[in-house]
Amino acid sequence: MKKIVLASASPRRRELLEQIGLRFEVEASDCPEEIPPELPPHELAQRLSREKARVVAGKHRNAVIIAADTIGIFRDNILGKPATAAEARSILQTLSGQPHSVITGFTIIDTGTSKTVSRSVETRVYIKQLTIDEIDAYVASWEPLDKAGAYAIQGLGAVIVERIEGDYSNVVGLPLNALAESLKEFDIRVLK
Repeated sequence: MKKIVLASASPRRRELLEQIGLRFEVEASDCPEEIPPELPPHELAQRLSREKARVVAGKHRNAVIIAADTIGIFRDNILGKPATAAEARSILQTLSGQPHSVITGFTIIDTGTSKTVSRSVETRVYIKQLTIDEIDAYVASWEPLDKAGAYAIQGLGAVIVERIEGDYSNVVGLPLNALAESLKEFDIRVLK
């Protein structure tokens, strides 16, 4: 089997791939995330994942590269990754009591054949109505910083999520069902 390379520094994506038993190496992509505003969200997530995959693919021969990018969408606006407590607080106040979408685009590239597949998955997430004290306590945990939508569903953020519609692993950062199905096109099977 070809070497598999996860083109991501995300510990959550690494844990998700380990969860399904894939053997892989990790090489973070140093691709800058430039967001062209004219692209629809699914196309944007796929494009960002393709750019990350291509950067890492150029460094490997005869390997399968997996890259992903996750974005949050609220009322047609991209939810950024907050860099400060004030930004996290603002995003959480906006999402309080409201549904939003989490879209993860992923790309798989076989560097031996140049075969490339890009797909995206959308999950609806419903954040409970939060009090100011709950927002302040969550922001004080520092978990919301540098997370799309200012929360981590796999961490303390689980207590602010009322429910989801769709793939849980997609919200964490890598839609495992869709990825496993797409890997079959590269003769990689999770369930053998």
